[in-house]
Formats: sequence, C-alpha cells, structure tokens
Amino acid sequence: MFQGVVGINLDVKGRLAIPTKYRDQLTSGQKDKLVLTSHPHRCLLLYSAEAWNPIRAQIMTFSSFDPKLSLWKRLLVGFAEDMELDNAGRVLISSSQRQFAGLEKRVMLVGQGSHFELWSESSWEKQISQFDDGPINPPPGMENFAL
Repeated sequence: MFQGVVGINLDVKGRLAIPTKYRDQLTSGQKDKLVLTSHPHRCLLLYSAEAWNPIRAQIMTFSSFDPKLSLWKRLLVGFAEDMELDNAGRVLISSSQRQFAGLEKRVMLVGQGSHFELWSESSWEKQISQFDDGPINPPPGMENFAL
C-alpha cells in the first residue's frame, strides 16, 4: 500500500528517482516494470505493471463509438507508457507527459494505495489549498465516514 507525500526533484533529463522505500513494493511481481499514465486532473499516475494490467483490460472494453468513453480511453491508454527503473532507481518521464501534467523541477509523489499520483508542486498546492477555505462537505458515499 502506497501512502504519504514526498517532494522529489526531476533531474535535467526529466528522470524521477523513486524513493527506496517504495521501489521493491512498486516493482514486485514483474521486475522493474511500471506504467505511467495521465489523469484528467492534470496529474500522472504511476502503477506497477501488475496493478495496471487489469485496469487497462477494463478500459479496453469501452466502446470506441461512445465519444465520452473514447475520450477516457485516449487519455488513460493513449498516454500510458511502459517504464523500467534504471540502475539508480529512476524512471524517465517523457516530455509529453511532463507537459500534460505541468511538471517542472519539483514533483510531488502522492501515495494513493495501489498507485502514486505525480503532481507539479504548484498544482499540488492548489489541490491542498481547497481545505483552507473551511470544511468541505464530503461527497456522496462518505456520509458515515469517521476518522
């Protein structure tokens, strides 16, 4: 399970060093195989290949004749890239993915249980600042949720 927020600097080539404490768990099952794709909130999603494969299979069942489903397929599968960790535990984020998510030097790696989200530092701050204006009513389905 991936949790926590870590700020990481991309190197000049656009490589992201995966923190050591997450590497083994992220690559378990298929040695060093990862998938990076886009999310409509303008962040990137980093999955182990093992966790991504059933998601991709489900997406591929979407009808290509439905414009909304096709849009989701283009976003999630079209931007998906197979990746491998290099010997230093880094992944190269393509320029198209960096541009889509607005990633520059500082990237926030945010655990989401089965995967990570990658946010530009400024976009992450905007996400978190939504809580600054006071309580946010929880969405439907969270009525009985308690901490």
